Amino acid sequence: MIWVFLGTGSKSINIWRSIDWMTVILYLILVLCGWISIYAASYDFDNASIFDFAERSGKQLMWIGLSLVLAFMILMVDFRVYETYAYLFYGIIILLLIATIFLAPDIKGSRSWLVLGPVSLQPAEFAKFATALALARSFGTYGFSLKNRRDLFRAVFIILLPIVLIIAQKETGSALVFASLIFVLYREGLSGLFLFYGFCAVVYFVVAVKYSSVLWGEIPAGEVLVFVLILLVVVGMLLFYQRNSRAARYLMLGYLAVGAVCGILMYFDVPVNPLYVCMGTTVAVVVYLVLLYFSTRSLRILTILATAIVSVVFLFSVDYAFNEVLESHQQKRIKVTLGMEEDLRGAGYNVNQSKIAIGSGGFWGKGFLNGTQTKLKYVPEQDTDFIFCTIGEEEGFWGAVGVIVLFVTLIFRLIAIGERQHSAFGRVYAYCVVSILFFHLAVNIGMVIGLCPVIGIPLPFFSYGGSSLWGFTILLFVLLRIDASRAERH
Repeated sequence: MIWVFLGTGSKSINIWRSIDWMTVILYLILVLCGWISIYAASYDFDNASIFDFAERSGKQLMWIGLSLVLAFMILMVDFRVYETYAYLFYGIIILLLIATIFLAPDIKGSRSWLVLGPVSLQPAEFAKFATALALARSFGTYGFSLKNRRDLFRAVFIILLPIVLIIAQKETGSALVFASLIFVLYREGLSGLFLFYGFCAVVYFVVAVKYSSVLWGEIPAGEVLVFVLILLVVVGMLLFYQRNSRAARYLMLGYLAVGAVCGILMYFDVPVNPLYVCMGTTVAVVVYLVLLYFSTRSLRILTILATAIVSVVFLFSVDYAFNEVLESHQQKRIKVTLGMEEDLRGAGYNVNQSKIAIGSGGFWGKGFLNGTQTKLKYVPEQDTDFIFCTIGEEEGFWGAVGVIVLFVTLIFRLIAIGERQHSAFGRVYAYCVVSILFFHLAVNIGMVIGLCPVIGIPLPFFSYGGSSLWGFTILLFVLLRIDASRAERH
């Protein structure tokens, strides 16, 4: 069985000729830039050597060296191993995630790090490649189709299981990464409705939370506004999804009539409860959709009906989820991001200092090792989650854009690799890598500039830490190994 692992089978090819060297070069450039950025972010005037293993730059260099060895080992393993044992890898990681819940020490309210002597590892980082492999393996099964409810359930289960276990570790940020795999399902034929539902859920949550403290009388404005959005979504789905312009027009006329009546009553100082009005209107819409279904027998009407009902249930669960599920510091960060609170010395401190650092860099930057915000340690976690602010301060706008261009180039290259695969397994795995990488990039930069809540998402290949670097190295080089052998699959 040695040939299976070393790739010396009769049909094997020279992977060193088949490997996508452009991707390897992009990886090396990003890792090198990340190492230099870590040195800049953690620079100490008393210990100025980048090779000092007592400093973070030296430690990261060690992790980089081990990552390169790991990458070489991954390329040496026969590509069939990753498909054959995908479920085994997934099962091992799931057991490791379960063990982490009970064995990991409490670090800043999270139990996500396993401490093994002098080394700390975060199993959630390695769960990314295992989940991607398991999902790709499912799609590679003969006859697999997302139109089959059983197959769809299997795919969703593979994605949801690590999310649940990571949330149990109180590491919500890492759990959200796996939600990005929904884009892979969409690429493979999942209805765009699910993406639409995800978008609606985010909008409903943001509106409900942001305007929860704004009262119309004794009624939170957020609930009323979300009800209005739900009613408008129903009209939009009737018009563009079910293609029933008549029904959409009737509902809009009904909404206008209800609004007119409420306006007249308020004009004559008759008290009107906007929440009750919205709830009553929603009930009327549900009844109308039921009658419409019996008259048309259209399954799309049932879909719209279910959307309306689930949306209302989701609305009333927002308050519980926000106050009971999320930790107090997570609530604080969301409120700061949404502009509900300022708290420049508390939850908003990191982001505020980060924006000051990036803004002070201007177009050309202050120069390498010449940053003031970062050198004086005003930005906490500036060599991990907030490392992008170091780039923005020292290298300025051009440096920040350059880093983003490198990442975007890598992402487009990985998409090209995915599209040229001859198997569903290779294609799905490639898009898993793309989705995870893009999510990390977008959310991390969003955190640093204040567009997203601070949820502890590292910048791939840049943020200090071995777990993150190893996790992304495994993700990337498993794909390169699969891609290098695509000719054998054809």
